[in-house]
Amino acid sequence: MRLSLAAAALLLTTSSAALAAHPGEELDGRIHAGLSQDPPGPGSVPLPKEKLLVPPAGAQHFVVVSDSAKHGDAWLWDQPDGSRAGRFSMSLRGWITETDGVVRLNQAGFPASLVVRGVSPEGDAAETMSVGPDGVATWKAAADSGSAPLTGFYVDNGAPPFLMEAALGAALRKSGAAGVPLLPVGRAFLEQTGVSATVQGPGGPKTLRLVQTRGFGMAPSSSWVDEKGEPWGSVGWISFVPAGYEEAPKVLRPIQRDYERSQVTAVAAKFLDPVNRAPVLFDNVTLFDADGGRFVPGQAVLVQDGKIARIGRAGSLKAPAGARSIDGAGKSLVPGLWDAHRHAGSERALIGNLATGIVNYRSPGSSIEDAERLMAAQKAGTLLGGEGWFQAIVDRKDPLAAQGATTVSSAAEAVEAVRMIKAKGLWGVKFYTSMDPAWIAPAAAEAKKLGLHVNGHVPARMRPLEAVRAGYDELTHINFVVMQLMPQAVVDKANTAARIEGPAKYARSLDLNSAEAHAMLAELKRKGTWVDPSLVVFESTLVADGGTPQAPVAAYADSVPPLVARGFRASGHPLIENLTRDDYRKSFAKLVELTGALHKASVPIVAGTDGEGRELVRELELYEQGGLSKAAALQTATINPARLVGAEARTGSIAVGKEADLILVDGDVSKDLGALRRVLTVVSNGVVMDGDALRQAAGYTGRPK
Repeated sequence: MRLSLAAAALLLTTSSAALAAHPGEELDGRIHAGLSQDPPGPGSVPLPKEKLLVPPAGAQHFVVVSDSAKHGDAWLWDQPDGSRAGRFSMSLRGWITETDGVVRLNQAGFPASLVVRGVSPEGDAAETMSVGPDGVATWKAAADSGSAPLTGFYVDNGAPPFLMEAALGAALRKSGAAGVPLLPVGRAFLEQTGVSATVQGPGGPKTLRLVQTRGFGMAPSSSWVDEKGEPWGSVGWISFVPAGYEEAPKVLRPIQRDYERSQVTAVAAKFLDPVNRAPVLFDNVTLFDADGGRFVPGQAVLVQDGKIARIGRAGSLKAPAGARSIDGAGKSLVPGLWDAHRHAGSERALIGNLATGIVNYRSPGSSIEDAERLMAAQKAGTLLGGEGWFQAIVDRKDPLAAQGATTVSSAAEAVEAVRMIKAKGLWGVKFYTSMDPAWIAPAAAEAKKLGLHVNGHVPARMRPLEAVRAGYDELTHINFVVMQLMPQAVVDKANTAARIEGPAKYARSLDLNSAEAHAMLAELKRKGTWVDPSLVVFESTLVADGGTPQAPVAAYADSVPPLVARGFRASGHPLIENLTRDDYRKSFAKLVELTGALHKASVPIVAGTDGEGRELVRELELYEQGGLSKAAALQTATINPARLVGAEARTGSIAVGKEADLILVDGDVSKDLGALRRVLTVVSNGVVMDGDALRQAAGYTGRPK
């Protein structure tokens, strides 16, 4: 899973108070001495890390950590000329970030100039912003470029963490309820939560306060500040904290989660009100029969007591007393969608599932604490987010271990980790890329004995068919499927960026009609191995060139907060070895072709996004490009995942007696899969919810295109 730098690195997230429009300072016509660099452009080459700034002795030092490992460092210091400098170095299983940055503030505390250099997972991180004598700010970054009067705090595209936060925090504290205008767009607000906590560090106990900012993402962003209100750190699936406080996230995370969950409680209660369980009749719809793989026009469906009560021809069913009747002319009624690769951690994010028509999901890697909490709420009927099936990740203790994983150092420990996952009540175990291949068979055997599903990334030095023979029920991500056909040098380093760069380089030249490819497909079919391709991950990674919204999320560019939309314009994986973006695109096309070949060979497929859920419809459109019919593509997000988790007898299709999990969408899905984005009504276990209201609760500003 990729890290969005803007989402993970910023604590109070960049933005500044334009308490009043304030012209910038000319800076003698110079960008910071020693940091001049051409802004990024097509084919630009990132500055190598050897040429980036070196933190001086005494610089503030921060670390990037998860429960499984340390992933990076950040430094912050003041320079003699009054500017503020930062340096950031991070590796997340091969996703490399090596950046520096220098910012100079004007008298109002706004950034008057900014230079960022280096490389991020999206490629060249180079970014410049400067304010001329006329007070006009001009910026150029990988995502966009532009100019505007300096009437707000410039939001960087990927500066080192902590570089901008202190200035932003000061501006937000001064602004009060008015908030702070942002450049290029938006307005930010700071909210005090009243929540505090004490953590232990090098200087003894330290009291912190939880604050939230609004205006940067789909939901409020939480971070921690010190006694003076200065930014201290952020806590999440990975955390950014001062060096010496590596254990603090274990204290802060549950406190933060409890507060965030309390914010969602009132929202959930509104939707889950018993009044929304009243019967509803959908009449004159085009119905998708997931069991039969066909679209049936002119149908009526009655939902009552949480079940599909009756199905008949349009106009043939009578709504009972107190029922709602919904005219389905020009609309389609389909089973509630499934995202088979939706990492679930927060209650608020699951509202986003429902807003995009996702009624059920499989989380192939939640933290144990998140899984336990969400499963308990699900069982109690208080969770607004449909039904989930949870897995935990097991990886070898290693610097390249998956963040959030349970890490092990031997086969015996791997077996014990599997037993612990079963004892916690989870549905399955997911193995990862740094696992010792020799540990997979004994750990998978224990999982099978305990009734757990087994899948995952294929460990380095192991090919996918070897993983299947060792006990995998399912292969996760199409790049690991294609590893069967990759050179050994790629397979040996599959726990690094080679898992992306190998397929990017070699997939375009593969012959899927070769004997080796046919043998792979035949064995996967024979063993009944499931595949979760998550093609949208690789469309963003290999195809996107920056500057325009990535295809998996383009339909939402006008219905999300503006700074979220800006993030949609990030570039894909950096080009390597003189390859071009067109080479990458040809390799991606081969991955789409391979997905079609899997389906043609009767290898069962489930649709997953490894994202925010809004990419799911694009995943289905890519399946159609690969040769699946619209009906077959839609089955991968309805009945197929229900079969995967063993719930097909009660959900996954619209049939009398099954749970009422369905969505009404505007348009004819039999002619256009894109109609699935236009969700009008969501029914989850009989609870009827308005699509627009769900989108608003999830942070959307309107309907997608």
